[in-house]
Amino acid sequence: MERARDESPSPSSPAPAVTRAAAVLDVLASSPSGRATLSDLARELGIPKSSTSNILQALEDTGLVARDGGDFSLGRKLVELGASYLSRRDEIREFYQFCAQAPTLAHETVRIALLDGDHVIYLARYEGHPAVRLTSTIGDKMPASLCGVGKALVARLHEHDWEEMYPDDAELPTLTPYSIATGKAFKAELRRIKEQGYAFEDEESTIGVVCLAVPVPTRGAHGPNLGVSVTALKATFTEGQKTSMIAELKELARALGNPMG
Repeated sequence: MERARDESPSPSSPAPAVTRAAAVLDVLASSPSGRATLSDLARELGIPKSSTSNILQALEDTGLVARDGGDFSLGRKLVELGASYLSRRDEIREFYQFCAQAPTLAHETVRIALLDGDHVIYLARYEGHPAVRLTSTIGDKMPASLCGVGKALVARLHEHDWEEMYPDDAELPTLTPYSIATGKAFKAELRRIKEQGYAFEDEESTIGVVCLAVPVPTRGAHGPNLGVSVTALKATFTEGQKTSMIAELKELARALGNPMG
């Protein structure tokens, strides 16, 4: 299990207990099994078991953590909080409304994601194509280099950001034989995306699945870095389908980025 954050809260933290509680949630979220023991958590956080136990008890009492024997996992209260957060975002409501009315996207799997460093977090998923269920869903976090929407979002950053984030010799995570494996290859892909105006993912995260993606124009100087993508089965994917998907994705992106227009 990888360490989710620093072993101890920042000395400047006004509420160390809250910072440590958030660190517990991060560790549970990053666990491959979704579970961890008291010993696991204390070791990951670098704090005594007694302190970790007190934090877990408080989190369990509020429903943020669930206990099953000696294992702890994220609690259902987080689902309620996440749903409440998403329901209040104008972009999410507009996203679902647009997808349901779009001629092509209404019958496909469409997602909206947020760029978070060198990863993306999926915020919403419109399920218009039940056959494509092997791809990321709401709340999942994915390395940007592995997915269409991540590539589209990184491509619109400044090239000096690319150099800092992806040195030529950087070894990138891979999921299939088609995943982009080095920083140098990824930057070459980003230049193609910037030139053509959309990203194409060809079986790079899931065999047999392709994806098209575009960024959403930023709302204001500090607006969220959002992107939208559509997933399809490669076996039935056609150039005509690609053309219509790109056109509707760009229209969706414009609608999300400029709600008054």
